[in-house]
Amino acid sequence: MSYEVLESRQAYTGKMVDVTIDTLRLPNGKTTHRETVIRGKDAAAILPLDAQGNIIFVRQYRHAFRQMLLEIPAGVMEKDEKPIDCARRELAEEIGKHTNHLEYLCEIYPTVGYCTERIYIYYAEDLTECQQCMDDGEWIEIETYSLQEALDMIVNGKIKDAKTVAAIYAYHS
Repeated sequence: MSYEVLESRQAYTGKMVDVTIDTLRLPNGKTTHRETVIRGKDAAAILPLDAQGNIIFVRQYRHAFRQMLLEIPAGVMEKDEKPIDCARRELAEEIGKHTNHLEYLCEIYPTVGYCTERIYIYYAEDLTECQQCMDDGEWIEIETYSLQEALDMIVNGKIKDAKTVAAIYAYHS
């Protein structure tokens, strides 16, 4: 199948995202419009495991949903930063942990219908304490749950964040 972009125009330029509106020619020859949120930077996320094998989560406010959500630590990559280095940095910033044992789990596109966001997911073991240094405007509560509790929280709707669900299932498999 072939989709041809006939026109693309910048509809919005923001601090974290840009939005384009594209005119496409569909395989049947008709045209349609698509809006795309351009996430300028990729992200990395970490499933951190304590010495007992429990998952360390962060609970933080997510304005789009007007609520505190339970997630794994994650963040946007800095310019020229590799995903694994971003994961290591975010682990320290958000939960005050360091590790030399980061293993790749998967890469996800959390919102394929309209956004270019890409997240690289790792898990971390053999954690040691380090200085926690959250970003300005970031308030995080740390919570720890077993893998089974996390799986149950996905099923009962207490964990809704896509990267967290993907990380838990990828680790569990």
